[in-house]
Amino acid sequence: MGLNLIDTHAHLYAEEFAEDISEVIERAKDRGVDKVLLPNIDSTSVAGMKNLVQNHPDFFVPMMGLHPCSVQPETYQNELKIAFKELQDGEYCAVGEVGMDLYWDTSTKDIQEEAFRLQCQWAHDMNLPLAIHSRNSTREILDVLQDLRPLNLKGVFHCFSGTENEAKELIDLGFLLGIGGVVTFKNSGLKDEIKNIPLEHIILETDAPYLAPVPFRGKRNESSYVDHVATFLADWYNLAKDEIATQTTANAIRLFNL
Repeated sequence: MGLNLIDTHAHLYAEEFAEDISEVIERAKDRGVDKVLLPNIDSTSVAGMKNLVQNHPDFFVPMMGLHPCSVQPETYQNELKIAFKELQDGEYCAVGEVGMDLYWDTSTKDIQEEAFRLQCQWAHDMNLPLAIHSRNSTREILDVLQDLRPLNLKGVFHCFSGTENEAKELIDLGFLLGIGGVVTFKNSGLKDEIKNIPLEHIILETDAPYLAPVPFRGKRNESSYVDHVATFLADWYNLAKDEIATQTTANAIRLFNL
């Protein structure tokens, strides 16, 4: 199809794809997806992610970080050591998936913030962007980033779910909005929050296997479905789909130094 799309956030190493990853990759390529960026979760996901990259080096690009849901009191310090060593020894396009998640567990808020701040420092020291998870925590993360403004950080708020004002604030801080299937949901207010956000501040993603776009909502998400996100945004912004693909891909290439 020649659309040259980039899925900037997908967990295709997850067990949900164990049986048909080759077909998933082919479907993505058939829909114009040139690259898929793989955010890490924790030490248990590193091997599977690296295996995918090794088998498809021109298609997959890995990130390295500790996901906030894996920040647990007994293990997070060791997990951070593992992630840091990977960043030192390997080639990664971003520090991610990092951030805070106050939806599942607020009891770990303080150590989540501690881990996030440390990984922000890594991103600065290694001149890498951040892939930020901000479920129920957009405001808290923006406050941290305002505090860290002297570091001149850059990155993306993956699966952005904030307000238009928060979007403008994170753009001012040097960040992009990762937009995926949620924008297509009938009852999602996300499309209204981003209607005044210029396209140069947006990149596309799936978060596969989660959050599949309409018409696949509730089913397993996969990277080929980023094409449906591009179609929706083309209608929403009243632009040609090629224009959506060209701009968002250019944004991703620039941010992740692809």
